[in-house]
Amino acid sequence: MKKSNIFNQIFIVSLLLISSVIEVKAQRIKDIASVQGVRANQLVGYGLVVGLPGTGEQSPFTDQSFVTMLRNFGISMPAGVKPKVKNVAAVAIHAELAAFAKPGQTLDITVSSIGSAKSLRGGTLLRTFLKGLDGNIYAVAQGSLMVSGFSIDGADGSKVIQNTPTVGRIPNGAIIEREVANSFSQGDYIVFNLHHSDFSTAKRFATVINNILGDGVAKPLDATSIQVAAPRDVSQRVSYLATLEEFDVIPATAAAKIIVNSRTGTIVVGQQVRLMPAAITHGSLTVTIAEMPIISQPNQLADGETIVASQSLIDVEQGDSRMFKFAPGTTLDELVRAVNLVGASPSDLMAILEALKQAGALHGELIVI
Repeated sequence: MKKSNIFNQIFIVSLLLISSVIEVKAQRIKDIASVQGVRANQLVGYGLVVGLPGTGEQSPFTDQSFVTMLRNFGISMPAGVKPKVKNVAAVAIHAELAAFAKPGQTLDITVSSIGSAKSLRGGTLLRTFLKGLDGNIYAVAQGSLMVSGFSIDGADGSKVIQNTPTVGRIPNGAIIEREVANSFSQGDYIVFNLHHSDFSTAKRFATVINNILGDGVAKPLDATSIQVAAPRDVSQRVSYLATLEEFDVIPATAAAKIIVNSRTGTIVVGQQVRLMPAAITHGSLTVTIAEMPIISQPNQLADGETIVASQSLIDVEQGDSRMFKFAPGTTLDELVRAVNLVGASPSDLMAILEALKQAGALHGELIVI
């Protein structure tokens, strides 16, 4: 028996696909949208880590920072004398200030070396001011670092590094000193912003709220924002928002997209991607996809409706033939599964997708990352 016939017997597949409505699960409002103005804020600072076991650095900005710190404590160094310390490192500190965070609460902070320090393991961060985008101080950080990595140098120049020894964290290492103002309690409305902009989802969002609370309570402003009337009293607004967040909304189907990761060979095909009639030559693969409608009629004595279903027949073989042929309306999912059955590599499929897009036979956005 010829090799091509063996492949035909093993890989020829016939799939019967009955068209059906795909059930899309509803999601809570809190899972698909956020309240405008309720957001976190990034904080950043510059400071010194001391107490390092000789793994610090000698750099101009570290020396200057060290001298400035001594001057703040009333200690002046003789003119022309430079400090020679190896247990000090200049670091950058960053943290995220959550919405509604109050003075006196604490933040976790991350400390990263910005110079040539070999390791921050065993070091202590001295008091550092953390500033926001407006230049104001919102938190003060200090404490002993937790560093998971380490670095060991050998006498012969060899080095062993585990994880990242120049980055550490201090749980609850910063104390909040200032509250960030927000617009949550202002005005007569709350504005929700969708995590993924979509006109259809915004319309459904407003419709769900209006069906429950009454017409005119919510209205979509654009593909992202939905404006909802809200009480002015802060305590009532909190309870009101807690109720709104639990409402279920069925998001609209996403736009047709194919995401291709050329580095890992990962391919993600969206549900709405469709193919137009085309023929492709690629390697030694042959894929033929055809559609045939099936009409189901009810018994004359029974109530019912005539249903038209779709039967897709997929014939796959690997041999001397080199032609892909498929009918209009075929889903890309069917083509991908057919090609995978014969063991085609992801690079083959990526080449096919790019060719289909260039030929205008692929209805969907092809995104390569």
